[in-house]
Amino acid sequence: MKLSPVIACLAAGLLTGGRAASQPASLPTLKSAFRHAFRVGAALNAPQFAEQNTQALNLITNQFNTISPENVLKWEPIHPAPDRFNFDEADQYVEFGRKYGMFIVGHNLIWQYQTPAWVFQDAKGGVITRDALLQRMHDHILAVVGRYKGRIGGWDVVNEALNDDGSLRQSHWMQIIGPDYLVKAYQWAHEADPTVELYYNDYSMENPEKRAGAVALIKTLQSNGVNLAAVGLQGHYKMDWPTPGQIDDTIDTFAALGVKVMITELDLDLLRPSNRTADLSQMDADAQNANDPYANGLPDSVQQELASRYAELFKVFLRHKGTITRVTFWGVGDGDSWLNRGRHNYPLLFDRHYQPKPAFDTVIALAH
Repeated sequence: MKLSPVIACLAAGLLTGGRAASQPASLPTLKSAFRHAFRVGAALNAPQFAEQNTQALNLITNQFNTISPENVLKWEPIHPAPDRFNFDEADQYVEFGRKYGMFIVGHNLIWQYQTPAWVFQDAKGGVITRDALLQRMHDHILAVVGRYKGRIGGWDVVNEALNDDGSLRQSHWMQIIGPDYLVKAYQWAHEADPTVELYYNDYSMENPEKRAGAVALIKTLQSNGVNLAAVGLQGHYKMDWPTPGQIDDTIDTFAALGVKVMITELDLDLLRPSNRTADLSQMDADAQNANDPYANGLPDSVQQELASRYAELFKVFLRHKGTITRVTFWGVGDGDSWLNRGRHNYPLLFDRHYQPKPAFDTVIALAH
């Protein structure tokens, strides 16, 4: 196999003891290559934004100009009990972004997962009333968004509110409050920080049924005065799904509503069946019932397939550079990815030692 220039550079003298040394100073950067098209970022875990993982730190600060948090701004870690907030790690995350001059994303305020049970319970452990849950949602949003007013640039206000058929999920939010919980969440986020960008974020919106549901949701928000800045396509993609045409159609559909589009959680799953969606409960079942075909590394042929697929995706993104404002990878290196889940996956541009893969070189080449 012919080595790419980046990989050849590493192989020619930058490998030490089976591991790559720190990246060469001449390594091109994603943020520079795509500076005239869109921001490029990554989701960070706590050791990374606490600057404890020095390998990752070098990569993050050189390659990216926007960051998202994997977990620390979700309700469960930041507001674990009715009378207690835990802002320590969230503060670290925000200060990391400010220190390195990055656009900081808040993820997320309202979701059906990672929300403590107490949020939906009254003092006796029964189901809370609609009015009481609305008050809790209001207080949480104003506390969290208000704390980072002027520092976080955009918020995923509601995350994954739709089923695959485009209907609204029957989450506790929906069951107790009703569909207007969505409008309220955005109104209160705007109240807490009138300058922050407001986003809706979800997966599989490249499928027509779910996309139609998202369109209806966005129109409802807009008709209620919500200034939605962008829709986040999570980008948890497969090697054979979605097609470039499906992505094109999805971006064009949302652009026609007057909103921008972001690719918010990009990765390529090499393991899971292509007819599944990015649902957490299915992920665990897959891990228990499937083997680990790449436990000893990724074959060169698959590396090249991954590079070709990333090239295909970034060609689509570049075609829509007037609409797409951000492309964020869900993780920094392969070892960080949620897609491992007991197995070895290789979904990103950088390997487990934070070194560039052939896919990185292929993506960089498209920007020139």
